[in-house]
Amino acid sequence: MPEIALRWLTTASGQHRLEIHEVVHDVVAAGGAVGYHSPPTYDRISAWLDDILDQTRTGKAAFATAVVDGTIRAIGLWRQGSTAVFQHRVELQQIMAHPSARGLGLGQRVVRALVDNARAAGFELAMLGVRGNNHGAIELYERTGFRECGRMPNAIAVGNDRWDDVWMYLPLGYPEGTVLNGSTPGGPGSSPRRTPTREGEQ
Repeated sequence: MPEIALRWLTTASGQHRLEIHEVVHDVVAAGGAVGYHSPPTYDRISAWLDDILDQTRTGKAAFATAVVDGTIRAIGLWRQGSTAVFQHRVELQQIMAHPSARGLGLGQRVVRALVDNARAAGFELAMLGVRGNNHGAIELYERTGFRECGRMPNAIAVGNDRWDDVWMYLPLGYPEGTVLNGSTPGGPGSSPRRTPTREGEQ
């Protein structure tokens, strides 16, 4: 059995960058639904990685790698919501395993680690988006506890093809005293319903 370890990065060596680029490049080349139309260049991934790692050092992101026999073979990250009303939640992004490492359970290992890490950091909700035809990934997220909360039909474009954009969420826990209002009327931002009237009515 291969030796598998989970490691968190806040900086990246040249070797890390090469290995992470190889994961992303080869996943995209194999048809993986990870947000690229074609395999990205090393420079593009290195710049993306710099942005992520900058955020990890301020607690606004976390970047996980699954290392197999000393080589990074899977990655994933969470980012904190960017506006004031969303800073209690994170979005999981770029979860992928190198095609050569399929079957080792790396995707689920990375997802669970990201969820546990975000919960330990005090976040209340985890969210993610997934392409509607990526049924294997949807099942993986469901096994981790995520549930679908919305679907925008045919909102993802790949050439001439269109696919659903599926959103999923997982509650991580709320602080004591949190009031869960849902869609109850009243409170900040509330507005009354505006029901249409028939012509001639006041």
